Amino acid sequence: MSGKPRSISLTPAHVAQVHRAIADDGPGPGAVLHSDADYDEWVARMIRSHPAPGSPTMLFAYGSLIWKPEIEHVRETVGVARGWHRIFCFRMIRFRGTPEQPGLMMALDRGGQCRGVLYELPDDDIEQQFAKLFRREFTYKPPNSMPRWIKVETASGPVSALAFVMNRASPLYAGSLSLESVAEVLACACGHVGSGAEYLLNTVTHLEARGIRDRNLWRLQALVAECIERNNRAVHANEIASA
Repeated sequence: MSGKPRSISLTPAHVAQVHRAIADDGPGPGAVLHSDADYDEWVARMIRSHPAPGSPTMLFAYGSLIWKPEIEHVRETVGVARGWHRIFCFRMIRFRGTPEQPGLMMALDRGGQCRGVLYELPDDDIEQQFAKLFRREFTYKPPNSMPRWIKVETASGPVSALAFVMNRASPLYAGSLSLESVAEVLACACGHVGSGAEYLLNTVTHLEARGIRDRNLWRLQALVAECIERNNRAVHANEIASA
């Protein structure tokens, strides 16, 4: 469904109230990171399994790749991935959360459908494009977001596209949480790259600009705004009471 943009409840002012300057303490004890050789193997594996060698390589973006792609592309279009949906379903103890106050990150999980953006990648250096993408999308072992070829429907017919989907075997997989529970986390959590509220605002804003309306995310952004306002009222009440 598309139409003219609606007024969003969550604002940059809300995000500013959640943001905190947080130092990056690194991967943490026991964390195992992917090596260059691991990334090289992932790149080789996905190129070998390309479902249509010789045809344009497409990338399906559903979240931050829409508003911060960081890769070259020659064109883009809107597509629908059936059998997948975007959802805040894995915990972040770094980047947009901390071990003391974990955040939640959005992923593409099984079930439902997801309208997103398809990028056509330039065909002259797919290996380098994949190497850059994979280093951006997953850091730890096992990976949370795993590269996978999926089918995406477009106005001109179905295409195969590379997507990053949730690895349910990850110890950080949170499963399906209520929107209210997710909102409580996003209204508080922040890491060294920013807050979950900022991530949500950027995603909803850029989806809306493309006429892509995700009912759950739209409801979620309103809930996060409410939570931030409620938290601030509680803080102010405590300050007055202790004055």
